Amino acid sequence: MTQSEETTPVVRLIGIHKRYGPLHVLKDIHLDLHKGEKIVIIGASGCGKSTLLRCINALEPIDEGEIIVNGVSLQHDKVDLNRHRANIGIVFQQFNLFPHLSVIENLILGPVRVRKIPKEQAIEQARQLLERIGILEKANAYPDQLSGGQQQRVAIARSLAMQPEVMLFDEPTSALDPRMTREVLSMIRDVADQGMTLMVVTHEVHFAEQVADRILFMHDGQIAEEGPPETLFHHPRQESTRAFLENMLV
Repeated sequence: MTQSEETTPVVRLIGIHKRYGPLHVLKDIHLDLHKGEKIVIIGASGCGKSTLLRCINALEPIDEGEIIVNGVSLQHDKVDLNRHRANIGIVFQQFNLFPHLSVIENLILGPVRVRKIPKEQAIEQARQLLERIGILEKANAYPDQLSGGQQQRVAIARSLAMQPEVMLFDEPTSALDPRMTREVLSMIRDVADQGMTLMVVTHEVHFAEQVADRILFMHDGQIAEEGPPETLFHHPRQESTRAFLENMLV
């Protein structure tokens, strides 16, 4: 990797504003995400965390500012948003699997239709992913035949099957019980350990301390504070951060 590649962000947000009518959800967000970096975003419900991820993935348009991915502005008239979304995978709270497709059919749909990978190759890659996450025996099962933790692991594998450069996770364990939460967080740790660039919205403090290079605390649509986990969790500077952490760590 060249020095310029090391210093040039994969994702750059410049002065991002997002509104829903009179509701100003994101207010002047500036953020750089570098290759291989792991960022965890925390904050109270409604502070803009999920909206931020959806804007990065171009699922939501922004009102002001610019989002630049690998040097390409998403606000350019001729940008290929489908190609962009293939490179920026996103996993939601809900699993969003296609219920009428089997597990392996869910995994190969994007690579075949969007990436134009031959079906046989896509199937082999999907089987390797399912083996890696420990549910290869569920390849021909349907989503409603899986546990919640298994469905979320399949949703993550489906995003990984697209071979994205960045993975975004929007509270991926919020709908799961503690055992299933451990399963999914373990899988995300494995993805992180393999060098994937990540942004994760979560309230799982122990996971954040283990995985994150940087913690962002969002408050009222802004990044109120950021820093390494040790600093932000144990020595926050802002009163809003301290108040949130006191409630979060109870």
